[in-house]
Amino acid sequence: MAAQAQQETAVVPVHDSVRDREIRVEQEHLDRVYRRLEEKISEAEFLMRDAAQRGHVGTPGALAERDAQVFRAGVHLNRLHHEYEDFLFGRIDLLLGKDGKKGPDGAYTAVEPAEGAVRPDNTADIAETLHIGRIGVLDEDYAPLVIDWRAPAAAPFYRSTPVDPGRVVRRRVIRSKGRRVQSVEDDLMRPELTAALDGRELAVIGDGALMAALGQARTHTMRDIVASIQAEQDLVIRAPAASVTYVEGGPGTGKTAVALHRAAYLLYQDRRRYAGGILIVSPTPLLVAYTEGVLPSLGEEGQVAIRAIGSLVDGAEATVYDSPAVARIKGSYRMLKVLRKAARGALELNDSPRRLRVVAFGRRLELEAEELAGIRRTALGGTAPVNLLRPRARKLLLDALWERSGAGSRHTDPELAAELRSSFDEDITSEDDFTAFLGAWWPELTPAAVLDAMADERRLGRWARRILNPGEVRKLARALQRDGRSVHDIAMLDELQAILGAPARPRKKREIDPLDQLTGLEELMPVREETQRERAERLAQERVEYAHVIVDEAQDLTPMQWRMVGRRGRHATWTIVGDPAQSSWSDPDEAAQARDEALGTRPRRRFELTVNYRNPAEIAGLAAKVLALAMPGSESPRAVRSTGVEPRFAVAGETLGATVRAEAARLLERVDGTVGVVVAMRRREEARRWLDGLGDRVVALGSLEAKGLEYDATVVVSPAEIADESPAGLRVLYVALTRATQQLTVVSAERDEPDAEGVPDLLRD
Repeated sequence: MAAQAQQETAVVPVHDSVRDREIRVEQEHLDRVYRRLEEKISEAEFLMRDAAQRGHVGTPGALAERDAQVFRAGVHLNRLHHEYEDFLFGRIDLLLGKDGKKGPDGAYTAVEPAEGAVRPDNTADIAETLHIGRIGVLDEDYAPLVIDWRAPAAAPFYRSTPVDPGRVVRRRVIRSKGRRVQSVEDDLMRPELTAALDGRELAVIGDGALMAALGQARTHTMRDIVASIQAEQDLVIRAPAASVTYVEGGPGTGKTAVALHRAAYLLYQDRRRYAGGILIVSPTPLLVAYTEGVLPSLGEEGQVAIRAIGSLVDGAEATVYDSPAVARIKGSYRMLKVLRKAARGALELNDSPRRLRVVAFGRRLELEAEELAGIRRTALGGTAPVNLLRPRARKLLLDALWERSGAGSRHTDPELAAELRSSFDEDITSEDDFTAFLGAWWPELTPAAVLDAMADERRLGRWARRILNPGEVRKLARALQRDGRSVHDIAMLDELQAILGAPARPRKKREIDPLDQLTGLEELMPVREETQRERAERLAQERVEYAHVIVDEAQDLTPMQWRMVGRRGRHATWTIVGDPAQSSWSDPDEAAQARDEALGTRPRRRFELTVNYRNPAEIAGLAAKVLALAMPGSESPRAVRSTGVEPRFAVAGETLGATVRAEAARLLERVDGTVGVVVAMRRREEARRWLDGLGDRVVALGSLEAKGLEYDATVVVSPAEIADESPAGLRVLYVALTRATQQLTVVSAERDEPDAEGVPDLLRD
């Protein structure tokens, strides 16, 4: 019975122990930090009250001392309040350093480990743990609770790599919401070590746990593989940024992580150079959420902006998905011609006036529809943005009216003629009729208004004549009629912004803090000091170009999206990360042309990541069958481990949803972390209903949403449905099959034609 009990204990899901325990550890520390912050806020408020009382003395010296103290206390209190939420994001666990010197923040200054910090048997003790956040916080004894991210002691959080780890053994990213720690994710800088913290072996969560298992494997072969992972990734992270760096690699090779660590490395190597900002573009909001955890906001200057491709245009957000057929229309180069015609054609909307009547020098002057049309064609003959051509159109109208008046022939003296013409123009432009006409005849257009105008099928048919066929016009117009913008609409809006041009928006006035008014501080500081986060947000909104651009999952960008991203990096250096085998865009050659135009003549440097440390060999082997169909001759990255657990195949019973739910529940009992259920895009909402009530460890997502994400286990539903969604469907299916780090289940529906063992036709040998 004892042996049986031990066996039963061994199969208890790990998610009830290690992960939750580590989250509790970070929660306890965060609670302690918040208690200390509340004490600091109370101290600052006391100083404010004390300073106000000093003003009662009435002497000039007391008043000056009061104002100075109010100023200092007010700035400190303001900063505490505005950096109060979600400011703790990282942690590093360090070996004993070479010296015992401490910096002003209470942390030891040594960069390299002391001799003997690592014992001959590859064991070591963690000597120091530092938490990294937006501001520094000291406890009552002036020991660091949180290290300011700008402090020298925080630099190893960004600079440490597995090839050059320094004292860092484990780097942890902490994700929190409000005052609650949501999750932790670890990178192991020294996977070959068995490190102990407070007498207990150092726990490692996420990819770091996998690297730890690989690094501590008993065979030299596995350790050599770990070394190759570290070396090829570190080479990319530290590559010079003087040009374009291409990084290619199959599923599980760590492309996204490498790109994010590269951003941090570049920023900390040359902060002045990259003060213009680093833009990281991710394909989906889900991947942005993951990305923000790996590379938290760096605060002070808003240097790093992390955006989904559907969020690059301020004021617009992608909320719906296009069908593959519509996406191919919106994303192709052909849309550029359609949008240019639409931008000019939209000037005629809203019952554009067909006659201009004004009175000048006592005479009525008129321009008819044919003349007005000629003037508009002449004005649009230039390449300037449509909205910026309005002054040109205005001048052409005045020229035509001047000629119609015949006043030009009255004087042979050039000076008198010029004076008369000036008086004529002043008379005309001061008339309300002319001003009203110009506003209606050449209105200021917005990208959204033009896109909405394209939803009219007959109008769109005129603008897209000989560019799109009637079927494509119908599909595009109907897609634009629905509520919400798609990710492809965002690129069209950005293109229209460039075609139309826009007047400069006035700067918003900064508000005066009521606290300053109550204390008399406005005399010293008329407007409230901008916080780091506010400055970061303002700079991110105002910035239209960046010093370095990182494009993740670049193989999925359409030609129109490449044009949008290219505008934000005209003078930038670039890091392009992707895998052609995972491309969901149907015309890679067209996208490559747009990418090369965006990058210009910059020299290129290429790297390839070849080791798959996410998928076990059993899953990687199954996915390779799809890759052979999608891109014959392509090689998969080599998997570094084997779990002995083969992919499971299940056939849908009476209802597909019940089968999928049962398989997801089965996996939840067998893995520590998350389970992803990947379905064809049209089944996303349906799949969420199937999984209702199973908890937050399971998530349903469409095939295009799975890009760049990973789960402990995945359920891939109906490979045939995913493959048939678009011309790139087989590549999308390849992505879906490579999301799992531990176990994979494939559920076949009727279209999959499963054999007696449940293996769908697409996945059979």
